[in-house]
Amino acid sequence: MATLVDKPPKGPEWVFEVKWDGYRLAVHVEPGEVRAITRGGYDWSKKFGSIVAEARQLGHTTMIIDGEAVVLDDQGRSDFGLLQRAVGRRPSLHDAAEIIFYAFDLLYLDGQDLRMMPLVERRRLLEPIVAGREGAIRFSEEVNADGAEFFRVACEMGLEGIIAKRRDAPYRSGRRPEWLKIKCARQDTFVIVGYEPSTVPGAIGRLLLAARKGDDLVYVGGCGTGWSNQESVALRELLNAIPVDRPAIALKRKGAVFSRPLLVADVEYRAWTQDEKLRHPSFKGVREMVGPSDVYEIKPA
Repeated sequence: MATLVDKPPKGPEWVFEVKWDGYRLAVHVEPGEVRAITRGGYDWSKKFGSIVAEARQLGHTTMIIDGEAVVLDDQGRSDFGLLQRAVGRRPSLHDAAEIIFYAFDLLYLDGQDLRMMPLVERRRLLEPIVAGREGAIRFSEEVNADGAEFFRVACEMGLEGIIAKRRDAPYRSGRRPEWLKIKCARQDTFVIVGYEPSTVPGAIGRLLLAARKGDDLVYVGGCGTGWSNQESVALRELLNAIPVDRPAIALKRKGAVFSRPLLVADVEYRAWTQDEKLRHPSFKGVREMVGPSDVYEIKPA
């Protein structure tokens, strides 16, 4: 597993890849059987049937391939929400046939344990097996670029982030410094329309947030992290001082306390979900709203 750091490393010993936003899988190819094993050790072969079927056709009797199962949005970016719906039980516009396995490492091949080989050698063996394929299994390409520049472009494109790996490192399990992840983060401003109380007396559990959409405010989710207990108590006092009988958004939430939309929160988050909710929001500050232009606007599709 990769270690989270704030910025990409420098030096010729590092190579870079896109950080895929999906389910980490090890695809085990064995005589007569192919299994897709999750990071937690679960056999999800039935959920990833198209990947399993294609792995049978890769031309080797035994293999263990490390990679990420994803579903791509209409701009070619991996979207975890789309993947969850594709493997879920509820009806979805996305089905399991759309799941792609991006292979980025090879642990075992035709009876040989490759884990002590350097990454560059494992990738050299993996590439001819999966590169050039356009089906359910594809090669996760390395990007030959300066890490800082690649990270900047990745964030501009709306990707989740990038991965940095040491060329000379063997494959070791666990969270290691030889693999690093650098995540893109966005920060915008949203109206606070209320809160859900915390189990801690006098504190806030989650802020309820809204964005502009045309002439209306729409709910974009709750934020439950980013403040100290003292800040949480102060926020609750602020919102209790501006109560409202009718919420500024169409939202029914048991136990929620709604307030007048006079305060805005600066929020850092990772991405938008398909149903226009914030993914992994974190509170960064609060202030009075000067005008509607202060608030993030969701553009019509």
